[in-house]
Amino acid sequence: MKLKRVTAVLLAGVMAMGLVACGSGSDTAADTTTSTSTATDTADDSESSDLLGSADATIHLKVGTTTAPDGHYVLGLVEMQKKLEEYSNGEMTLDIYPNSALGGESDMMDAVSMGTQDMVLSSTGPIPDFSSATDNWATLDLPYLFETAEDAYKVLDGEIGQSLLDEFQGSGIKAIGFWENGFRELTNNTKEVATPADLAGMKIRTMENAVHMATYTALGATPTAMAWGEIFSALQQGTVDGQENPLAIILTAKVYEVQKYITMIDLFYSPCVLMINEDIYNNFTDEQKEAFDKAAEDGKVAERQISQELASSARATMEAEGVVFTDVNKDEWVAAVQSVYDDASLKIDQDLLAKIKAETGK
Repeated sequence: MKLKRVTAVLLAGVMAMGLVACGSGSDTAADTTTSTSTATDTADDSESSDLLGSADATIHLKVGTTTAPDGHYVLGLVEMQKKLEEYSNGEMTLDIYPNSALGGESDMMDAVSMGTQDMVLSSTGPIPDFSSATDNWATLDLPYLFETAEDAYKVLDGEIGQSLLDEFQGSGIKAIGFWENGFRELTNNTKEVATPADLAGMKIRTMENAVHMATYTALGATPTAMAWGEIFSALQQGTVDGQENPLAIILTAKVYEVQKYITMIDLFYSPCVLMINEDIYNNFTDEQKEAFDKAAEDGKVAERQISQELASSARATMEAEGVVFTDVNKDEWVAAVQSVYDDASLKIDQDLLAKIKAETGK
């Protein structure tokens, strides 16, 4: 399958340099060497070194993510790591690399598809641009598609979600399941934002996602697509006025230290997807597949619970640090983004949208 974002020359050059990016400020696909079937990998930064699996395991799967070591993605992967070692009788484990140590999400997806990285836990942001077969994943990024996380779980854990995961077949990636990013809230360091009108002229960082950018345009803002690793310098330098992310990420990545105002708009429900190189998974024995699948399911359940717990406590924690929260009349925001649903350029799958609405009763 032809990938839209394959950057083989770039990846090869970066791997040859042997650099490893550290911390939130990096978005380089710096170390995408596969660690499958080796127990000798060592982490290249101090944050990752504490997240390596058991040295006694004979199959080490290198998994990358962009979130902080204490973030919900990583904590969920730690639970999967423990369960994988248990279910495989110590044969299999995960080596977890947080904070974009293996690159940005698009880079890591490309690396997994080409077999130069084993696994990635990525938001759905880059998926619509991954290949022609995943175009209709853009439908999941529509604003106010899901009112509650439970609505999202009902869709994503059922036939609709499985059909979307199956669209990766033959791409070099096997999509395992939907984990959770969360409802995305708006932050800025300029003023309280209560209505869409308050966003006029403000530059807001979004994921590299056409639906999200169109949504912020409809709200009157100037969206600026930017990889996660670039956010902090952009916020500190005033390249953008604000950004949007779930509270769990705003808290654990300490975005609130450079953004005083948070507006509770719940604009998008953002899932994330656990992915593994297709050939690696297919070469597992039946027993290894069973252990991997069970561990992934347990990791998903744990990660979702961690996400909910972080989101429920994050507001009080950040308010104690002086962050100003603004609640909104959500109906006003819903009305302001309806044009996005009819934007033909966004490749929204109307049949899929109808199925989702039928499933959630909207």
